[in-house]
Amino acid sequence: MSDAHGVARDQLRAFIERIERLEEEKKTIADDIKDVYGEAKGTGFDTKILKKVIALRKKDEQERMEEEAILDTYLAALGMIEAPPEG
Repeated sequence: MSDAHGVARDQLRAFIERIERLEEEKKTIADDIKDVYGEAKGTGFDTKILKKVIALRKKDEQERMEEEAILDTYLAALGMIEAPPEG
């Protein structure tokens, strides 16, 4: 086998091992997050709402406002809320 193949094989192995380590870290972090949600639930917080709040905090204000406007439009079209006055 040529040196080029050996180098490529070593690089491939290094990439695979890095990805495996990161996947394990990701699993550990996911487990930690799950534990925190469990603690919050144990104290009486609604975890479904906590997840929504976290998702909203990831978005900028303009994006949130656009999504809320579209949601209101859809809900009004379905008769689930009163349609906002035109203007």
